[in-house]
Amino acid sequence: MIEKITVDNTNLLEIEKLFPQFLWKNQIKKELETNPFTNYYIYKEKEEILGFINYHILYERAELIYIAVREEKQNQGIGSQLLEFMIHDCEEKNLINITLEVNIQNQKAIQLYEKFNFEKKAIREKYYQGIDGILMEKELIK
Repeated sequence: MIEKITVDNTNLLEIEKLFPQFLWKNQIKKELETNPFTNYYIYKEKEEILGFINYHILYERAELIYIAVREEKQNQGIGSQLLEFMIHDCEEKNLINITLEVNIQNQKAIQLYEKFNFEKKAIREKYYQGIDGILMEKELIK
């Protein structure tokens, strides 16, 4: 089940604890309070958080910020479901495209994005602490 996260959601601290490599204390709450463009959704099974996605909708475009699945639950289609949810949300809002940056060494993520027809558009040199990133885009309206 995919569920929207709001500022008063009791899952905020749990998400930050489960994904410390992406999130720090009170980050989600602060962002939800101050950034009208942000969207956070979690993937849950039996009340257990297994993954999350964070993206910004900036007028007619969207940018994927984070997508993460707990390591022991990877390769079970959770990331695909989260990304598919985001794409559907963006299509419903008649957005033009979705962009993202991904570490050039993160082959799992690149394969996921390519599965959903994201295309490599540019290299961001030394974008991730000295490691190149790839700018990817999925056009929604052609």
